[in-house]
Amino acid sequence: MTYSLPTPLLPFLLVLALCVLLAIGLSVAALRRSNRARRGWRLVASLLAVAGLWLLAFPPSQPLRTSTTEALLLTDGYSPDTLRHLLRQLGPGTRFWRYTSPTASPDTPTLSNLAALRQRLPGLQRLHVLGQGLPAADLPELGDLRLLMHPSAPRAGFRLAGWARTTQVGKPWVVEGSLTTREATGTVWVRLRAAGGLRDSVQLPAGHGAFRLQFVPKTEGRAVYQLDARAAANSGLRVLPEPLPLTVVAAHPLRILLLAASPSFEFRFLKEYLARQGHSVALRVGLSRGLTQTEFLNQPAAEIGRLTPALLSRTDVVLTDATSLTALSGAETGVLQAALRNGQSGLLLLADPAALLPRALPARPDFVLELQPTKSAQEPQELYWAEISPAKAVVPATLRPAPALRALVTTQRRQLVAASRRIGLGQVVVATISETFPWMLQGRPAVYGAYWSHLLSAVAPAVAPGPTILPQDAWPRPNAPLTLRTTGLPLTPITVRAPTGQSARVALQQDARVPEWAEGTYWPSTSGWHQATSGSTTAWFYVFGSQEWRGPEMQLRQQAAAQWQAQTQARIRPAVAATTSSQPWSRWWGFGLFLLGAGLLWLEEKL
Repeated sequence: MTYSLPTPLLPFLLVLALCVLLAIGLSVAALRRSNRARRGWRLVASLLAVAGLWLLAFPPSQPLRTSTTEALLLTDGYSPDTLRHLLRQLGPGTRFWRYTSPTASPDTPTLSNLAALRQRLPGLQRLHVLGQGLPAADLPELGDLRLLMHPSAPRAGFRLAGWARTTQVGKPWVVEGSLTTREATGTVWVRLRAAGGLRDSVQLPAGHGAFRLQFVPKTEGRAVYQLDARAAANSGLRVLPEPLPLTVVAAHPLRILLLAASPSFEFRFLKEYLARQGHSVALRVGLSRGLTQTEFLNQPAAEIGRLTPALLSRTDVVLTDATSLTALSGAETGVLQAALRNGQSGLLLLADPAALLPRALPARPDFVLELQPTKSAQEPQELYWAEISPAKAVVPATLRPAPALRALVTTQRRQLVAASRRIGLGQVVVATISETFPWMLQGRPAVYGAYWSHLLSAVAPAVAPGPTILPQDAWPRPNAPLTLRTTGLPLTPITVRAPTGQSARVALQQDARVPEWAEGTYWPSTSGWHQATSGSTTAWFYVFGSQEWRGPEMQLRQQAAAQWQAQTQARIRPAVAATTSSQPWSRWWGFGLFLLGAGLLWLEEKL
């Protein structure tokens, strides 16, 4: 505790003289009282009352170690223990604020603008951020301040998550991520709820770790699925369910030409399945030498006896067996290769393990068949591809791996069953499985559909993208800036409609590097589905609630802070050591002493 003479001295001297006279008067009165038994108590109470008046007027000050070059910023999820440790290290007088939190306690000042730190602390050089961190969009406001992160321990919940925000009807949709728990909780089930029920689940024996769930949407529209975690035993695990917004669009119909050398169950089941999925199918089947049969589904009849440029211009995929491809003339082979290189059509070949690959196959040297041993060729083997659980089929042959090939379907031993090869702008796919219809006979249409959808997606020509409006933030939040990027649209403002019905116009600015891009900033005020419109182009995006998906958001903030630290490290000046200042005592101490002394005098007089 320190005490310094205030300026000006005149009020100080007047109060000092008044207190001295009051002390003398009260002491004389206490000594002259007839009752001498409580003389000492009266004297002490008189001095306490006078001391209280003095402290009320001129309280002493105490030394306080503080830092004028460093400050603390508290964000959601900060640890009070970390705050106390930093205050002991930097000094109890170090300034700290709570950043943009409406739930901050009344005794903690709030800060909503990082640029205001320069005005409040002109000599500030280092900023300690506690908790989940600062949004990436707010970091440029720091200028050349050095940022020091003090993240809190990760809470129990989904640490990472990823899923396609748009998918097609009938195609497998996958969500992947990882679950984090603070302590051992035993077995935990991660569950996917979609379309009004539980659709998939995975067990985590250790109570945490990576997971992968999938679901096949069957209806178009926008949906919000749910991801949750539940402990197998009553371990007290608390994980808030997280939303999974998804837009399901209609599958893009393909124009498919099937070429079969002879009737077979494989082509019969395949043409019926493709037609049910909405694809346009043209089938040409050889019956005998010089005699063929044609069939058309979901499209009018046309001439398909020979491959011509006109035929391939309205064909997306040519699916053929080895015998039909071998029978093509030189002119037809040239037309097919030209369509492949121009990206008009793709070629899917069902290889015949009993014969060599046709010479007409583009990039034939890269596709080399390897026959399976007799025992392996007769027993069904497990097949694996990206979107489905293992399925079994007879594999008479496999493909030799090559650098130019991309694996599509493999066996359990990583042998290639189907692979693709790029030819110009088109794709060639070779599959060694000639019979997949048994899956339909076994009542497994989902496996059958997933297999052929996987192959057709790999071989179909790329669809030219149209005008788009896309958010550039994976986790949009209310009251946070969101960049919207348009592609192929005029440089006119777009209209964004919130779930509440309110609309806002967003001005666009053309990107300096990519002229087809234009960007604008939108500030959502509520969570839920938002509609962005520009002319006839409409897009939907989802804004998450402030308490949803905090784990991935914290990861992004920490990564942004690390990048900012690396960029500003070279411009940082050395920090100045903490200084010492004084802080006056609270005047309530003097008021309390005065009440105590005056109360004792009054009580003693009444006794």
